[in-house]
Amino acid sequence: MGSVIEPEEYDDAVLGKDYQSQDCSLARALEVIGERWTLLIVRDAFYGVRRFNDFRAHLDIPKAVLADRLKGLVDEGVLERIQDPGHSGRCLYELTNSGRDLWPVVHALLVWGGRHRRQNSLAFTHADCGGTLDDHGACSRCGVVPLPDAVITEPIRRSGRNDAVALALRQPHHLLHPLPPTS
Repeated sequence: MGSVIEPEEYDDAVLGKDYQSQDCSLARALEVIGERWTLLIVRDAFYGVRRFNDFRAHLDIPKAVLADRLKGLVDEGVLERIQDPGHSGRCLYELTNSGRDLWPVVHALLVWGGRHRRQNSLAFTHADCGGTLDDHGACSRCGVVPLPDAVITEPIRRSGRNDAVALALRQPHHLLHPLPPTS
């Protein structure tokens, strides 16, 4: 049973998206990337997902939620929305420099989740020398902390998913390189 101080249930729709009373850069960052689904969208953008339908199929996210999160990431300068040259009227989403700066955060959360929740299905290697990235993002072979475009995903266990993104990630793949189109 809840109390006035600790209610049993709350309606997350009334929580809002900002932390105005917090004088903290973490609070400002959470206003941009702290909503449900947002970091998974950013993760998939690092994996090379660029199309709305591919994000939707890989994440099992409702259309309206995905559209809202993509719009927010574009408005905040994390993603750039560009016309798809192969499909009139469709758009592609690419990480901006600001978005690419989130790689250490995404990598750290993947490491934490792998250690405390469930083993990751992908390992990350340094494209230049083949060394595996350690928990801090440094190459175990040469010691460099590579930028995301010098990181390759390597499957270490098979995901149970069979969408086009999951199938493509069953092969080594450079981060930020577009995955093959699915439609």
